[in-house]
Amino acid sequence: MRPAAELNDYLEEVVGQRCDEALLQRALTHRSYSYEHDGLPHNERLEFLGDSVLGIVVTDTLYRAHPDLPEGKLAKLRAAVVNSRALAEVARVIDLGDFVLLGKGEESTGGRDKASILADTTEAVIGCVYLSAGLDAADTFVHHLLDPLMRRSAALGAALDWKTSLQEAASTGELGPPAYRVTSEGPDHDKTFTAHAVVDGEVLGTGVGRSKKGAEQRAAEAAWHVLTERAARMAEVDPTAGPQGDPDDELDAGADLQDEADEADLPVRGA
Repeated sequence: MRPAAELNDYLEEVVGQRCDEALLQRALTHRSYSYEHDGLPHNERLEFLGDSVLGIVVTDTLYRAHPDLPEGKLAKLRAAVVNSRALAEVARVIDLGDFVLLGKGEESTGGRDKASILADTTEAVIGCVYLSAGLDAADTFVHHLLDPLMRRSAALGAALDWKTSLQEAASTGELGPPAYRVTSEGPDHDKTFTAHAVVDGEVLGTGVGRSKKGAEQRAAEAAWHVLTERAARMAEVDPTAGPQGDPDDELDAGADLQDEADEADLPVRGA
């Protein structure tokens, strides 16, 4: 495990100020470590605070950057950034797991790379920066971590949430709401889910995933493309007006996000 002072050096480079040492140590203390050390203060209160700071910074940024987007689409963009998978991803970039104090049980089961722990610790560190150096510093830190993700999310279009996009496409075609038929196979610890997206009584897409929601997202993606192509043929327009790029890349960005969140037993925040 690396000393918190190294992380403080990094934070000083990013925001221009050092964090309170005791507060930063608390931000890095997981509750499993606390339970094994006589109730030492842990990071859950700072996580709560950091979640709110993160939310206001990201929401303010998206609101200003996309003045023409309606509330629903802004909410999709925020959900693509403020979630456990995205936060764990940026935590890995800065090697945050190397600094976390974990109990023996979490340490032995790979807790340093667990998405839920990394995401929670990221929020706790954001809370620490806010308390130590103020909102401007926290704003700088959040942008340093998440600006690339916000730019990438803005380019994904329908792939941010295939189920919602399919529902919107079905509504536009006056077909009624989609339904999903899901089956699973395999042991409880390693299940594989298969989902079929049904629109107006017709199976339009099938998806497979490590979670029910992930499989549904993949099925919705396939069905969305079917409906979009049908509508394009009817209107005699180019059917590529939806998300650009490789559909597999879009699928990974949308459905895998939900897989990671389900594995961590956490909801996708902001959804």
